[in-house]
Amino acid sequence: MTFLALGINHHTAPLALRERVAFAPEAVAGALQQARQALGTQDVAILSTCNRTEIYTFANIETGKLVEWFGQYHQIPAEELLPYHYVHQGEAAIGHMMQVACGLNSLILGEPQILGQMKSAYAVACEAGTVQSPLHAAFQHIFSIAKKVRTETAIGENPVSVAYAAVSLAQQIFADLRQQSALLIGAGEMIELVARHLREQGVRNITVANRTLSRAADLAERFGATPILLSDIPTVLHNADMVISSTASQLPILGKGAVETALKKRKHKPIFMVDIAVPRDIEPQVAELDDVFLFSVDDLKEVIDENRKSREEAADAARTIINEGVLKFTRQQGVQGARDAIRALRSQAEAIKSQELKKALNALNGGANPEQVLAQLANGLTNKILHQPTTALRDASAEGREDLITLAYELFALDANKPE
Repeated sequence: MTFLALGINHHTAPLALRERVAFAPEAVAGALQQARQALGTQDVAILSTCNRTEIYTFANIETGKLVEWFGQYHQIPAEELLPYHYVHQGEAAIGHMMQVACGLNSLILGEPQILGQMKSAYAVACEAGTVQSPLHAAFQHIFSIAKKVRTETAIGENPVSVAYAAVSLAQQIFADLRQQSALLIGAGEMIELVARHLREQGVRNITVANRTLSRAADLAERFGATPILLSDIPTVLHNADMVISSTASQLPILGKGAVETALKKRKHKPIFMVDIAVPRDIEPQVAELDDVFLFSVDDLKEVIDENRKSREEAADAARTIINEGVLKFTRQQGVQGARDAIRALRSQAEAIKSQELKKALNALNGGANPEQVLAQLANGLTNKILHQPTTALRDASAEGREDLITLAYELFALDANKPE
């Protein structure tokens, strides 16, 4: 049994493929149950964000079987996934998960949102009943290391995110953001960050569109925005100078036709659009329109790279903490692996102790000399505890098993140079 982490992310695969392997939030619980049955394990969790889809498990399977299930679930031939996927095993899997949780593997180095997303993935798996002791212990240790990285390094200073990058790009497009109106599609954490960054830049005319009006209203109230339903977007789109979208929809929210109609009403005044959803909320064909500047999450890379340089030093310190965390976790797992053997050894020693102590007490009650009784007790304990190891060492020597003899010196901390 070993830990496995399989994934596809923005480093290894294009957006078009990442869209196809993304898990819809409402589908994750069912996918976990299917994975558990197909892989023959009780331990599996799924992390699916705009930049990555990863499966974590503790199982006794070939990595090819994990890739096969992943492809079958999304109806993608395994050979299509092979050039773009990665698999980590054992310590490497734990180390990878730590790097993901700390934001070292993110599009924006050190971004904090991924830790919350990983915690959500863990919570969903717990609720689905697909996290048992090994994976549970791994997640808890990973979260503690991520917290340590956040508190002991500068990786989280000058907070940036995909949302921050989107607003930074808008600042490069418009001379004065304060004069622009914004339409935000979605009401999740990413859109909340976008709204916060826009307000900090002085944008006051913000509209929030969501599938449910109550969630849009809750977000709008916090940022002085106007809430609407997704179905109302065509009636307000022409008023928006910038559109930033991030929903969990499996189908596009905005099509080319709706945008064309809005542009006519705007007399072809340009619209700036950023689609940070995976799968995409805005049809790629919208980019063909002359008066639209459409950017996807992959287009934000240039903006993000400017922020990456300032975090590299902190990332080095974070990697040191992660390496130490992997070693500590591996050691803890090793100790747990020896637990049954330790328990059996102690049980055997306790049984010998009880037997010899009973003999000594009977001898004392019979009037025997106390010094002789203590000597017999000590000799009895020594002989019986060492009998089996001594016999095993003699047999090992006769069979030429020098490895066992060397191990005995290490196990019992024996001094090889000390004369008998």
